[in-house]
This record gives sequence, C-alpha cells and structure tokens, in this order.
Amino acid sequence: MKYVGSTDEYFEILEANREHTSGLDKPIDGQLSVVWFQENGNKLTIDSVPNTFDKDEILCLTSLHKVEINTLGKTKILRFNSPFYCILNQDSEVGCKGILFFGSKSLPVLKPNKEDLKSICSLTQMVQLEMESRDDLQQEMLQMLLKRLLILCTRIYKSSESLDKLPAQETDLIREFNFLVEQHFKTAHTVSEYAQMLNKSPKTLSNLFGKSNSKSPLKIIQNRIMLEARRKLRYTEIPISEIGYEVGFQDIQSFSRFFKKNEGTSPSDFRAVK
Repeated sequence: MKYVGSTDEYFEILEANREHTSGLDKPIDGQLSVVWFQENGNKLTIDSVPNTFDKDEILCLTSLHKVEINTLGKTKILRFNSPFYCILNQDSEVGCKGILFFGSKSLPVLKPNKEDLKSICSLTQMVQLEMESRDDLQQEMLQMLLKRLLILCTRIYKSSESLDKLPAQETDLIREFNFLVEQHFKTAHTVSEYAQMLNKSPKTLSNLFGKSNSKSPLKIIQNRIMLEARRKLRYTEIPISEIGYEVGFQDIQSFSRFFKKNEGTSPSDFRAVK
C-alpha cells in the first residue's frame, strides 16, 4: 500500500520475505525505512557486517546502508522519503535524528516490549486504513501517524540505551554530536573539532558519553570513518588510495595503518574477501 503526493512525496507499508524483498536490499536515495521482523532467524549483512534479527525486533535504515539478504522471513516495512516527512526539519518535535537515523553510533535495533508492540500494531493498522482514504486530509493523517510511530521508536531505543535517564539537554547534545559526525567525518577526525562546533570542551563530551555508557566520542568518529571505508572497499571498485583520500587521509600509508588498527586486516585484504 502506498501514498504518493502531488510532488512525489511518498509513504508506503509493505510485506517482504526472501522471495519478495520489496526493495529492502535496493533502497532509493533519500529513503528511510522502519523494518519490523515478524519471524525469527532473519540474516542480513549490513555494511559488510553479518547480523541476525528475531521476531518483533525493529531496524531503522537509511538509503546509505548497504543491505545483503541471506535469510528473510515475513517482514513489515514502513518506508518514506524526505518530501513526505523530513527528519531534519521535524527533529525538534520527534527527536530521532542522530538516534534512529543519521547517527554514527551503531546500527539502531529496537526490542519493544509487549505494551510497545500493542501500540506499534495499532499504529500500523491505522496506517493501513488511512492508506485507503481519498480525501484532502489523507497526507496530514499519514504524517501524524508516522510521527507517532517515530516518537515511540525513539523512546524504545532511548530506554534500551539508558538515554532516557539523562537530562533532555544532555541527550540532545549526544544526538547533535552523532549527527555532526555523520555530516563531517570525512574532514573532521578529532573530538576537539566537534567540541568546537558544539561550543563545548572535549572533556565535557567525553564525560557525557561516559555517563551514557556509550562508546567514547573518538571511537564514534573512528567507527563512522571505518563504516564508510568498508562500504567503499566492499561495494565499489574505487582505488584504495582514493578511498583513503575521500575519508580524510592524505596518503595511502596513513589510511592503511588506520584501517588495519581498527579492522585487524589491511584494506587490500579486506577487499579481497567477498
């Protein structure tokens, strides 16, 4: 079921499985997806990292993620593009930028409890019903339902990561840091550079991430650089020296040292393994 607006904005709800992946492994630029697994034992390789997802786990993906499907049971996908609901513009109301989408920490996997699942089921049923409407309020209603779903998913993930125990101001600072890393990781490799962007000291950022039991700010930056490097090495034929330059290294030697320190193997050896 799919809603398409007058300026190509869209929101759709799909059923997927191994035979019919519904484009899960072939996203279109600008797409954001909420993937809700309905069965156990789903095996997906995402950005060259193998993952297993079980029933009722929820995964949030952008079109930047490279997804390879090994095993996929019954899965529900809610997908939309920025013209339909722009996360960047609406984030002050939803709060998922840097947590569910466009964050640099780790792949966001949600594990809702029974009460959360009741709410998610109810929301998706309402979306399906609203898809059948054909009046002037349809888009507004669908946007409202999507907003409610994203807020719920954000709350679930914040609770699982203990972010709900931090003051809102500190949670917002973590989100903004994650989003800035997503924007600038190719050119800014140090904590001090991001601290300056946020008008904070590097020590303040380090202490904050320590309180949230998260990876250190430096590790988050390095992980995002590594993610991009792995994507380029595995899914493109771009020369290794050029990949290193793209992610901010001036020569192949420094890039290779950085990559091997973090991955345990050289860029050329990593690329050779398919």
